Amino acid sequence: MVSCVSGTARTLSCRDGRAAAQLKLISISVIFVTSVIGISSPVLLSRYFQGKPAYDKATLVIKCFAAGVILSTSLVHVLPDAFLALNDCHVSSHHPWKDYPFSGLVTMVGAIIALLVDLTATSHMESHSARDGHGHGGYEVVPVGTRDELMGKNSKLSMDTEVAVAVGVESNSGGSSTSEEMLIRMKQRLVSQVLEIGIIFHSVIIGVTMGMSQNQCTIRPLVAALSFHQIFEGMGLGGCIAQAGFKFGTTAYMCFMFAVTTPMGIVLGMILFSVTGYDDRNPNALILEGLLGSFSSGILIYMALVDLIALDFFHNKMMSSNSWLRKTSYIALVLGSSSMSILALWA
Repeated sequence: MVSCVSGTARTLSCRDGRAAAQLKLISISVIFVTSVIGISSPVLLSRYFQGKPAYDKATLVIKCFAAGVILSTSLVHVLPDAFLALNDCHVSSHHPWKDYPFSGLVTMVGAIIALLVDLTATSHMESHSARDGHGHGGYEVVPVGTRDELMGKNSKLSMDTEVAVAVGVESNSGGSSTSEEMLIRMKQRLVSQVLEIGIIFHSVIIGVTMGMSQNQCTIRPLVAALSFHQIFEGMGLGGCIAQAGFKFGTTAYMCFMFAVTTPMGIVLGMILFSVTGYDDRNPNALILEGLLGSFSSGILIYMALVDLIALDFFHNKMMSSNSWLRKTSYIALVLGSSSMSILALWA
């Protein structure tokens, strides 16, 4: 309780509503511009280089960098902040928050729900593909005998049967390849959409928390740190969107939503504070911040490890057949995670 009182004294010396409001107005425009730059750069580059020999390899390296950014965001930024919010002295001194590690529990729930969404969507895509006949290229697979057996049963049909079998096998092979490519593309689109949902959760929490804060000592370094944060995180999400190959309208909508989420969260936080006077040190605000942060962290951890890192490093044919590309992708993963981890010194 003594540390709680001393922390409150330090906070009061930095509380200045007018200076905090000016900093927040500056941060809205700065964060919006950096968010647009971050998420649009991979998308524009992918459209420019699409069809060129190095396009697929470059997209894969960008996606691995993105995976490192998102993994570091969840483990170094989001989860520790959620843990600190639920362990604040104003919260942890009361039941049931002091009796159980709720941040870890809610993170696990977020990861399990992300898995459930992934399984449900994948099952739906596979059943939809099977109903359309894409699973076997639109052809029925039937057992075929040898040449001698066919000639023994009906010599007149032997030549016709061989031609039909050849055509059927070729069509079936092409259909299976097309179906596999379609499922991969649909999986990439699902990953991008679920990933954006997790990032939007995280961005809203950051924005609202910053908008409600009246502590200029906290806001000032956050403006610069969040700008770099949005650039790196935007590059990560933009790389996934570029690889998914959405139409222009969908791509523009997803980029716009990422760019405006944090500024809108700041505006929402400022409105909430001006209307209700709701203090960001209020126990209920800290509990909400901790629970939502833990939940979004679970989603981001699952997406980074399962749908990005494991999918590319263990199930990508281009990666498995090219050792140089595998090493480059790993270096990109380390660089992405390191860049976001360093930003934790300031935000």
